[in-house]
Amino acid sequence: MSKQSLKALTVMLRATQSVEEVLRKDMQKRNMNMTEFAVLELLFHKGEQPIQKIGDKILITSGSITYVVDKLEKKGFVQRNACPTDRRVTFAQITKSGEAFMEQIFPQHEAKVAQLFEGFTEEEVVTVIDLMKKVGFHAKELSE
Repeated sequence: MSKQSLKALTVMLRATQSVEEVLRKDMQKRNMNMTEFAVLELLFHKGEQPIQKIGDKILITSGSITYVVDKLEKKGFVQRNACPTDRRVTFAQITKSGEAFMEQIFPQHEAKVAQLFEGFTEEEVVTVIDLMKKVGFHAKELSE
């Protein structure tokens, strides 16, 4: 099983790199990086979020979140709002301009993701989801 496990890891990591490259190039065409898009997508779909919690949801460090929110704010896509009940908390909220941008590009992003799975049956996609969850949950258990 050991050799197969090593091969599975290598294949999974190479596939991840290839997928990330496709998505990175797609985002570059829109003058965004992957992290900016992830933050904007979160705010677009989930609404206003505490900046301190965004990193946990899209898996990046809190220091990086501040930088990314700054960049999105300069582009006019995000605004910061102080929490009225807790001065330590600042929320990030998508602006009307950010919403319009996401409404324009998100269908194209969905189409690009769909292209990644062309040739897969629905059942195969479900299998990929289930297997990757299983690997992820087991890896998380090992790290605790």
